[in-house]
Amino acid sequence: MKKVFLASVITACAFSLSSCGISQNLTTNQNQNQTSVVLSQNNYRIIGKATGSVTGTYILGFGNIRKKTLRSNAIDEMTKNANLNGSQALVNTTVKQNVKMITPLYIQVEITATGNIIEFTE
Repeated sequence: MKKVFLASVITACAFSLSSCGISQNLTTNQNQNQTSVVLSQNNYRIIGKATGSVTGTYILGFGNIRKKTLRSNAIDEMTKNANLNGSQALVNTTVKQNVKMITPLYIQVEITATGNIIEFTE
């Protein structure tokens, strides 16, 4: 009886201390700066990559910012980190969402936006 109780306590502790994570790539068009760039000719070169990341915390379902706002802030952070000037633009923008559930009561959402920086040569 004592061994069964000890095994159930250890199992309960293992489940309560473990965490779950979900990762999702948001492949819809998240381009907030509404730029239309046609890359049909060889008149550009890729000069780098820009990344922006934002984290939000939710306790008991209540958090600091909505997920849509977190996504927008991550894109703004990526654009700021790109330091665009002259004839440069951000293309191939993608947004990745990673949800970490430490316990069912504490959830952490990290949203990362990435894009390629191109420069037009002509």
